[in-house]
Amino acid sequence: MKKIGSTLIILGLLAIVLNFANRVPRVLLWIYFWGETTALGIKIAIVIVGFLLWNFGKNEIKTNE
Repeated sequence: MKKIGSTLIILGLLAIVLNFANRVPRVLLWIYFWGETTALGIKIAIVIVGFLLWNFGKNEIKTNE
């Protein structure tokens, strides 16, 4: 879970930063069909879900030890 969460956080933050340079990761190109505002909301949601998965993975490791 922690690796998936880290990947989502990096992808979401990278997409937000690259949007200012008019570059979009190909994986997230489809979200722009609904407009800029919706695309930004989806990118923020990706970061939040990634953080939740990362945090859940971190807690999961502690309980197994």
